[in-house]
Amino acid sequence: MHGVYVALATPRAPDAIEADCAVLLDYIDKIVESGVDGLVLFGSTGEFVHFDIEERMRVLSLAIKRSRVPLTVNISHSSFAAAVDLAEHAAEAGAASILLMPPYFFRYSDAQLFSFYQEFVKVLNGVVPIYLYNIPFFTNPMSATLLRDLLSTGAFAGIKDSSGEWPLFEAIQSVRGQVQIQNIVGNDGMYARARAAGADGIVSGVAAAVPELMIALDQAVLSGDPFRIRLLNGHLKLFLKFLYQFPATIAIKQGAVARGWKLDHAALPFDAETLAAIAEYRRWFEQWLPAVLADCSVRT
Repeated sequence: MHGVYVALATPRAPDAIEADCAVLLDYIDKIVESGVDGLVLFGSTGEFVHFDIEERMRVLSLAIKRSRVPLTVNISHSSFAAAVDLAEHAAEAGAASILLMPPYFFRYSDAQLFSFYQEFVKVLNGVVPIYLYNIPFFTNPMSATLLRDLLSTGAFAGIKDSSGEWPLFEAIQSVRGQVQIQNIVGNDGMYARARAAGADGIVSGVAAAVPELMIALDQAVLSGDPFRIRLLNGHLKLFLKFLYQFPATIAIKQGAVARGWKLDHAALPFDAETLAAIAEYRRWFEQWLPAVLADCSVRT
């Protein structure tokens, strides 16, 4: 993994628990056309927890066939056996790599998590590259010590760290002198700083609605253009301000809807106040987007 990978949202069929694959495939086409380096399916932005194993397998097979860029699949599950089944299916379907977060809901110690990952590597036996997936907001947090111990084994291709914690980023970077790994950022707000400090890329939720912004920011950092970095980071911070006002993924999906991408669904019903706030956000997004896309299209 390198550059800008999009954490895809997952459209759902109306009044159903299945994904709307026709919409998803069109959405993949639009995202890929923007020039991203890769896609991630069924991550946190993709709300994987709302879909059963069989549905995740069905959808990932179709998405991998459709995508014209490398597609990574999050195969995390609350049980070891289900994660293994998802991983093996992803490998057979042609996934470029997989993401594996720690088991969620129940709490586990570092020693227990190390054993979990060690056994997973043993069972998978190298059939597909594995990336650690640290997202402490929703599951067991992975300490710097645990991450160093796991990455130092050489069994993992790298890590997607969504913690947004700079000391953890530095701890991951320190391992790179010992073993070849990729350090992938999962927090949009810290990406410019992390990319300049040696991160290999990002798995971006923002890019699920505005891929152009994250691509332009990535290019600005790589070219060392401080003016464009400040300009684009300013746009990004405004978007993130709204993002954190709503439950996870709402601002991303509603931004996509404003662009004509059919992601107008939510896992839960909302109260009238939230619906009004979402409508206000949509109006803001529609006014905000043209200037952002214009700034992103400028070539230096």
